Amino acid sequence: VQVVESGGGLVQPGGSLSLYCEAEGFTFSSYAQSWYRQAPGKGRELIATYINVNDSSIYANSVKGRVAISRANAKNSVLLQMNNLKPEDTAVYYCNIRWLSDNTYSYWGQGTQVTVST
Repeated sequence: VQVVESGGGLVQPGGSLSLYCEAEGFTFSSYAQSWYRQAPGKGRELIATYINVNDSSIYANSVKGRVAISRANAKNSVLLQMNNLKPEDTAVYYCNIRWLSDNTYSYWGQGTQVTVST
C-alpha cells in the first residue's frame, strides 16, 4: 500500500489550502482515512477522519468549522479543505488509512508541509 499526499505549501494567514491523499493498493472495503499534523516540537495530532461505511466525518476541536474532509473521486482518496488558516496551523500534514476491522492494517504517507506565514 502506498499513501500519497499532495497540496501543501505556503499560504498567508486567513488563506485556504486543499490537501489530497490517495491510498494506492489498499483493498479493504471498510476504512477510516484521516489527516494528522505535527508541528515542530509537538506530537502528532489527529485533525480529521472520513469513514467510508457511513460516509461520516469527525473533526478535532482545534480545526472544527475551518476544515472539511471529503471523499474524492479516486478509490480510497480524500480531500482536506482548510480555510481561515492561522500560523498555528503550520505543520507537516500526514495522511493515514486503516482497516476498520483491524487497526494493525494502518498505512501512512510521507507528509506534506503546510506553512502559514506572511
